[in-house]
Amino acid sequence: MLDRDGFRPNVGIILLNQKNQVFWGKRIRTHSWQFPQGGIDRGETPEQAMYRELHEEVGLHAEHVRIVARTRDWLRYEVPDRYIRKDARGHYKGQKQIWFLLQMVAADHALNLRASTHPEFDAWRWNNYWVPLESVVEFKRGVYEMALIELARHLPRQDNKTRFLRQGPRSLNAPHSLSGPEEHGSNETVGN
Repeated sequence: MLDRDGFRPNVGIILLNQKNQVFWGKRIRTHSWQFPQGGIDRGETPEQAMYRELHEEVGLHAEHVRIVARTRDWLRYEVPDRYIRKDARGHYKGQKQIWFLLQMVAADHALNLRASTHPEFDAWRWNNYWVPLESVVEFKRGVYEMALIELARHLPRQDNKTRFLRQGPRSLNAPHSLSGPEEHGSNETVGN
């Protein structure tokens, strides 16, 4: 389902733990990492699609999370031709996304990368809020930055660290910023 400009409606999910770190998933059988995301099916609202994708990709249900915020408008990115199937070239341009900022209210063991028969991720970790901008595939970087900036002001407050997170990606290298990704165990987080 494409809009008249060739963009597929989609949702993106920024999932926070209690330390305001973000879930970062490694796409199955690749070396690329990204936030959970997925298409909006015909007849679905963005919120319904978000809950479906949340379960399909990371095994969580509505009772495992709290919606903190969402982007006001669609954020778009174009996909380079080399990533587009030949039969879709010419009419498919990319994705338009509504982004959701979610706070996880369950323990980490609720995450299950094998919740669906077609898993998207084969590993995951918690990263500091701005770290994904350093490693996401280049054509998604702009949309990630727009989503992270817009949603940063809604980060749940926790001591003084949240103030620096809200300042944006410029604070990544400042002395007061948090540095580097925080790994979750051995990244072997396949369901229980």
